[in-house]
Amino acid sequence: MTKKELKEFLDEKVIQYNNLDFIESDPVQIPHLFTQKEDIEIAGFLSASIAWGNRKMIIKNSHKMMELMGNTPYDFVMSHSEEDLAGLETFVHRTFNGQDFAGFIKGLQHIYKNHNGLEAVFAKHQEQDSLQKSIHEFKKIFFETDHLPRTQKHISDPMNGSAAKRINMMLRWFCRQDTKGVDLGIWKTISPSALSCPLDVHSGNVARKLGLLSRKQNDGKALVELDLKLRELDPNDPVKYDFALFGLGVFEGF
Repeated sequence: MTKKELKEFLDEKVIQYNNLDFIESDPVQIPHLFTQKEDIEIAGFLSASIAWGNRKMIIKNSHKMMELMGNTPYDFVMSHSEEDLAGLETFVHRTFNGQDFAGFIKGLQHIYKNHNGLEAVFAKHQEQDSLQKSIHEFKKIFFETDHLPRTQKHISDPMNGSAAKRINMMLRWFCRQDTKGVDLGIWKTISPSALSCPLDVHSGNVARKLGLLSRKQNDGKALVELDLKLRELDPNDPVKYDFALFGLGVFEGF
């Protein structure tokens, strides 16, 4: 395919998958349950944090997280008691357990009490065409509170070579404002042009087959390579192509 043909093909796939039907099979449905900005942010952050493995299980366990917080995530984060945190102990999703969940609640409270919330932290450290430094700085601030060392592994750090798929997915949810109804577009201080594609086994394999990616590992270096190619196709909204790559991989077995 020529570059023009590739863009036309991917643009068609974006239209095919970036619509309300996408929500019912994706964890983005969790933040869609809420209307208050902080509730949306916390629901999105927590559900994105456990977004690996079986998609149905991710969604089921994300709903369980919300239920354990009384379906009022911001209120729970800001006013929980030790007894409330003890009530999270039964939670488990793969290697993310109730102790990790409690540590995340403490980290979120720290972010909202002392750093003006999630958006402010990510916006403060953004670069013109990248939010990877923002993710690195966010992780440092998030873990300034008491936490188990094991909990740190549940937030990836691009400065350690990670593609940080889950946080990049969350940033897509919060920053893209395209009126299609999937991404929430609640953050106005970060341009969609700075977003990176959530790179996983599905999007990576499709990107390689389409000639958008040559690196074999789905790591930070691969993300930089893919970002450059997607910005050539649409510099203003490069991660809209996540819908195309993911849809082709998961739903079409491309």
